[in-house]
Parts: sequence; C-alpha cells; structure tokens
Amino acid sequence: MGTAPRWLRRYVDGEHDAVWHELRQLGARVREAPYASEAQAVCDEMARRARHNVEVLVDRLTDQGYRFHENDDGQAAVGPLARPAPDADEYVAWLEQTFGAVPMVLSSWVRVVGDVWLVGTHPAWETSAAGDPLVVEIAGTRYPGSDVRAFLLDEREQWREYADGAPFQLPIAPDHLHKDNVSGGPPYGVVLPDACADAHVVTDVGMPFVSYLRRVFDHGGFPRWTGDERQGAVTRSLAAGLRPI
Repeated sequence: MGTAPRWLRRYVDGEHDAVWHELRQLGARVREAPYASEAQAVCDEMARRARHNVEVLVDRLTDQGYRFHENDDGQAAVGPLARPAPDADEYVAWLEQTFGAVPMVLSSWVRVVGDVWLVGTHPAWETSAAGDPLVVEIAGTRYPGSDVRAFLLDEREQWREYADGAPFQLPIAPDHLHKDNVSGGPPYGVVLPDACADAHVVTDVGMPFVSYLRRVFDHGGFPRWTGDERQGAVTRSLAAGLRPI
C-alpha cells in the first residue's frame, strides 16, 4: 500500500469509502509507522463530523418538540449530549491498560464526542423510541458521579464467568428493545481488544462502527423501521444535509 501521507486530505476531499477501506485493510498494522498518526487524524475528523451531526439532530429534534428521556416508565428528562470529560485521554489509556488495544475510532469518540442519548418521544411520531435512536455511551460522561470504571470491570468479570469463548464486548448502548422500554437482549457492544482503526460493533448483527454510524445518520438518528408511516417524513427532515463520515 505504501505510505499514508494523504489519507486525511483524501478523506476531507470526499474519498470516504476508499480511505476507510484502506484503513481497514491494514488491520492492526495501522498502528505502525508511517500509518498511525495519519490514521488517527482521519478518525478524529470522523468524530468531529459525527459530533456535528449529533448537534444538528439534537437542535432539529428540540425544534420539533421532541422529548429526550430515559428508557423507563418514568421517562425522566435527560440531556442528549454529554461532552468529553477533561480526563478523556487518561480514560482512553485506562481502557487500553484494562481491556487491551482500543480501536482508534473509539479513542476519537471518547475525546471528541462524549456520550450520546437520543432516546425519547417525537410529537408527530409517538413510536420514535422503537426506531432504535442513536445511543453511544463509551465515555461515561452522561453519568456524573457514577463509577463507570467499576461498572466496566464488573462487566469483564461477568464475561469471564459466562463468555464460553466469546470475545469481550464493551457495552455502548441498550439494544433496540430496551431503548423502547421493552425487555430485550444484551446491549450493543464493541469487541475488545482491537488494534484496528475502525471498531467492530455488534447490534443485531456485526459491522464496522463507521458503517453503523453512517446507517444511523442516513436515517436521521433512527435506523430501525417501526411500521409507522409518519417515520419517513420525520427522519428525512432530520437527515437532510448531515455531514458524510
């Protein structure tokens, strides 16, 4: 493949698919010279674009009268975007010391985006919580005062006890049923350790994290069809003009 001096420029110029293909093809070698710094720069740019898209979605949903709330009977109001913590770099280092290599995109997300929670109810689409609204909680910034590290250590212990050979998955979101306050399956997760640029996220299926985000943004933050005919009009208005990642 040669050197990687132009990945970021090519990505900014619109070669999104080609750049992500090349980064994924390298696998763990992406951490080697001369690739690492350029690859991380692409992941950081992706995260900046994703944060912009989330901010646009939050503004549009708010303007449309959307209520952001918890996924339980109480439906307490919540903030949809909790920005990165001051110790984000140290937290990423702790994740790597504890779970092994963390994909570059996850490092970027923790440092650039923070935590996202778009669960709620739309006044023109009451079943919106069934649309699998975007939730990505890696940084733990949505839970001030909570010991997120202790929670993750407990998750690892449970994995060691019950995994039966399956890889560890860092939980990042409730599954689509739990988001709608319905008993469901295990949380969405990211497989660790993983030294690649992109992550492998497991929802109903497994896919690259960036591919998952693209699907979410293409559908205005709600990628699952709910059977409600009003969904299309709402999600098209939300998705219009979002930045490609």
